[in-house]
Amino acid sequence: MSYAVAGPLQTAVFQALIADADLTAMVGSNIFDALPSGEVPSLYVALGPEKVRDASDMTGGGALHEMTISVVSDNAGFATAKLVAGLVSDALVDADLTLSRGVLVSLIFHKAAAARVGSGDTRRVDLIFRARVCDA
Repeated sequence: MSYAVAGPLQTAVFQALIADADLTAMVGSNIFDALPSGEVPSLYVALGPEKVRDASDMTGGGALHEMTISVVSDNAGFATAKLVAGLVSDALVDADLTLSRGVLVSLIFHKAAAARVGSGDTRRVDLIFRARVCDA
């Protein structure tokens, strides 16, 4: 197993999200690798935690990344958050991403969870994608 492709994968995913016209039409530049200090926007997308496990085979080193991407909205109801989550999914599923190291073999949607955050109007959708990479 090699974790060396984790950084290039994250960079490629981030670049794919900020380059997606439909997504940026909804959230503007509010797509983050790390949340800004101070007040956060009322609607944003954030790259989150990941879990990685070995996926090496006879052809070489590889890994399976389970990446969480969150959509957070302070609009009452889930409609806006789910619409943006769908755009994130559209931008990433089967995306042809070029990595600065390694090769992306596949990128698929795995699961999602939608929940109210606290007692207010904030809604959050956590999307989990599985990316299979080779360190070729």
